[in-house]
Amino acid sequence: MTLSRRGVLGLAGAVGSAGAVGALGAAGTAGAAPAAGAAGTAGAAGAAGATGAGAPRATDRVRTGFERLAADGYAVLAGQKVGVVTNPTGITADARHLVDVLHADERVDLVAVFGPEHGFRGTAQAGDSEGASRDPATGLPVYDTYDKSGQRLADVFTAAGIDTVVFDIQDVGARFYTYIWTLYDCMRAAALAGKAVVVLDRPNPVGGRRAAGPVLERPYASFVGREPIALAHGMTAAELARLFNGEFLAAGRAPGRAPGRAPGRAAAGPVRLTTVAMSGWRRGAFFGETGLPWVPPSPNMPTPDTALAYAGTCLFEGTNLSEGRGTTTPFEVLGAEGIDRRWAEAANGLGLPGVWFREAYFTPTFSKHVGKVCGGVRLIVHDREAFDPVRAGIGLLVTARRVWSGFGWRTDHWIDRLTGSDRVRTLVDAGAGVEEVVGDWAAGLARFEAVRAQYLLYS
Repeated sequence: MTLSRRGVLGLAGAVGSAGAVGALGAAGTAGAAPAAGAAGTAGAAGAAGATGAGAPRATDRVRTGFERLAADGYAVLAGQKVGVVTNPTGITADARHLVDVLHADERVDLVAVFGPEHGFRGTAQAGDSEGASRDPATGLPVYDTYDKSGQRLADVFTAAGIDTVVFDIQDVGARFYTYIWTLYDCMRAAALAGKAVVVLDRPNPVGGRRAAGPVLERPYASFVGREPIALAHGMTAAELARLFNGEFLAAGRAPGRAPGRAPGRAAAGPVRLTTVAMSGWRRGAFFGETGLPWVPPSPNMPTPDTALAYAGTCLFEGTNLSEGRGTTTPFEVLGAEGIDRRWAEAANGLGLPGVWFREAYFTPTFSKHVGKVCGGVRLIVHDREAFDPVRAGIGLLVTARRVWSGFGWRTDHWIDRLTGSDRVRTLVDAGAGVEEVVGDWAAGLARFEAVRAQYLLYS
């Protein structure tokens, strides 16, 4: 076939991302998520080319799901009207946005874009979105998915005239980072609307060797945790999609709900799911080892170092201390007016592995304590392998309460939504130490890890 200018432009973008990646394996669809390695996942998911420590060579860097989709000529999207759920992180290895690449390629019938929290272009702050619009670069309609789920979101997919929902967003590995629940909501809505879902995988930037932290209890479900998974899940988006399909959507029930809310509409069952795996990613790899460019997934996630601390320090959203929003290092500095060096001293006294705490002072430009000089701590992670962000977050909560008389929880008990139950709050208030709090969730975490193992794609 002779390509038009549109097709040539699309190939140019795909070549920049696909490089020398070989063709994908057969990419079937699966009603329920199969066991790891079974049909329904496109491409081999081994760790080829990712041996050794440190940053990879250009020839052995990680290839994302989108790159492997492009290398296979977008075969899994053939003959379908496609809508893409993405944000600024949906880029190729040469920093082209996948919406621009797909729109320019005649082999793909891209008809709609769907923006999550923070929006398609990433301009909105936490708890907000950009609303509906038309993308000036492509002319495509952009629909807002934020705060929509179930039949309401299914109706958006139907109105957009799509057959298949493609998901490609960089996650950061924490249960309360909402993009994974946008994925969940889109899967559930697609099942209700009779649409298929294709998930293009990207690395977990903090590695995926293990899960950590408490598992959500269903009465505490919200948009920062729809279903019972660990706080630091240690999975990629494609692996989570398989778990969601096999464990939650396959049950054919409504998702967990918050106390006092009416039951939601029952789910339609598992969605027709295809996951396009990466190549070259190892479970123990941090983002700097992937060879991929980092784009902040949200306004307060500027670097991979932010993501490394986030699963623990975001717990301070549930307190009256600043979690560093409004500074250049959100989630790496914490504090409030009246805190001094004693907090850092107490935190260092815990001997937590892989991290030091330094006395710090900062003045937030927005969010909590805006315009006020805050004293507190700065995290310095000196051993990523040993560092456990959730344990560190608990240690900081315990010591903050001990050394600062002004410590308090948010009055709405948001900490319970973040941790997935009231156990952390009640234990800390009772004077429990770090090991007692961490030990409280050990049994639930072990059960989750057994389920998680069935859906992993990478070694």
